[in-house]
Amino acid sequence: MDLGLRGRVALVAAGTSGLGLATARELAAAGADVAFCGRDEARLETARKEIGAAGPGRAVPTRLDVRDHAASAAWVRETAAALGGPHVLVTNAGGPPAGPALGFGLDAYRDAVELCVLSHIALVQAAVPHMVDAGWGRILMIASETMRQPTPKLALSGTVRPALAGFAKTLVRELGPAGVTVNVLAPGYHLTPAVEALLGDDPDGGRAEIAAGIPLGRLGSPADFGAAAAFLASERAGFITGTTLLVDGGLSQGI
Repeated sequence: MDLGLRGRVALVAAGTSGLGLATARELAAAGADVAFCGRDEARLETARKEIGAAGPGRAVPTRLDVRDHAASAAWVRETAAALGGPHVLVTNAGGPPAGPALGFGLDAYRDAVELCVLSHIALVQAAVPHMVDAGWGRILMIASETMRQPTPKLALSGTVRPALAGFAKTLVRELGPAGVTVNVLAPGYHLTPAVEALLGDDPDGGRAEIAAGIPLGRLGSPADFGAAAAFLASERAGFITGTTLLVDGGLSQGI
């Protein structure tokens, strides 16, 4: 299926591993030029090769911590000058520490807001003028299934990530007339390094326990998530905006 992304320029934050890398790879396979960032030089180079091999476009890495808002804005400007666009923005960041709600002080909550909310908003603010000028844009914010179904082990995530849904719902009225859509992706359990780190000393048992609670009977693959993200970034998703898409195998039972 042609997603209409050939020749488009996509920015993918935290694109060197896990769901960010899977999304970058799918966008590249659809024909987009993909600029992506990460904090580790070695992982950036590995990801550059992998993303570049996925499609005909360019894969352009930048070393960046998305909590540095000035650096994020500079990344957007420099990418626009070098490649054009950006037409697609995928905001993403690592998750906050795991633990119960009362196990953290206020500083931990502030840090979680910085990482999981403000880093996304800063990138959106930098990219939107380019999309408005082009009359076309796709903004995807990667959050977590915890925004719909909180879990005691991931209290910081479940507390702060719902803000992205409110931000998206607010933006759609402002950006819709310019042809820019805004959506949130809420992944459940996928086979990523972040999830593997939660499994403890018995990873096989941990995976089986998680899979037993998922209606589809398995954890997702990064490719499952990347395919959903690429669709929302596509021409074909032009009438979908302001939604939160759960990519969780049916784990969340809320209506």
